Amino acid sequence: MDKPNAPHVEPLLPPEWNAAALDALGAFPRSLQFVLKGWQEAGLATRGVNVLGTMAHHPSLTKAFMSYNAHVAGGSTLPVRVRELAILRTSWLRHSEYEYAQHVILGRRAGLTDIEIERTQRGGRAPGWDPVEADLLCAVDQMHGRRAGIERATWLRLAQHFSAEQLLDLIFLVGCYDVLALAINSVGMAMEPDPELPLLDAASRQRLLDSRPDEDA
Repeated sequence: MDKPNAPHVEPLLPPEWNAAALDALGAFPRSLQFVLKGWQEAGLATRGVNVLGTMAHHPSLTKAFMSYNAHVAGGSTLPVRVRELAILRTSWLRHSEYEYAQHVILGRRAGLTDIEIERTQRGGRAPGWDPVEADLLCAVDQMHGRRAGIERATWLRLAQHFSAEQLLDLIFLVGCYDVLALAINSVGMAMEPDPELPLLDAASRQRLLDSRPDEDA
């Protein structure tokens, strides 16, 4: 029987991960160890288990993606605050509550205030950003807009503060979490059993579903 709220791909739980899945997920060691540690110590589902459990179905794809994810999330030349701002905005524009909720937690750990996290929902034109972070968020919108790329004027302003390596890392960071949000949305990934995820209220969830990139950013 079809269950309306069931994911299209049911995540495998850690005891079901075979050697191939563990090898593939191990391409992002920090992510794998975080989930396994939580599972082993508490005997409970832990934050992130749904993503890894879904990817465990396809080890060859997972190994390639997790290598990419490990770089943009840990090996990147970008400061962690910059990364989390860009991921939060990407998640919001891609209408991915699951990814957004994960990075609310990680954004707080990176030093973002709740006011700043909420402000990412409105993008770089929201009052309160310094000019560099406003341009950073506008760049994310431009990558999700009609032209699908950072506009020259925005690039030139960012290039005064970020190296070529850092700007390339920004592009591939946004691309990585864009793909992940598409996957999460497409398989219908449930918020449960991930604990601690800060769920959106009904009004905020509707704003997320209605969000669009600022085409004039």
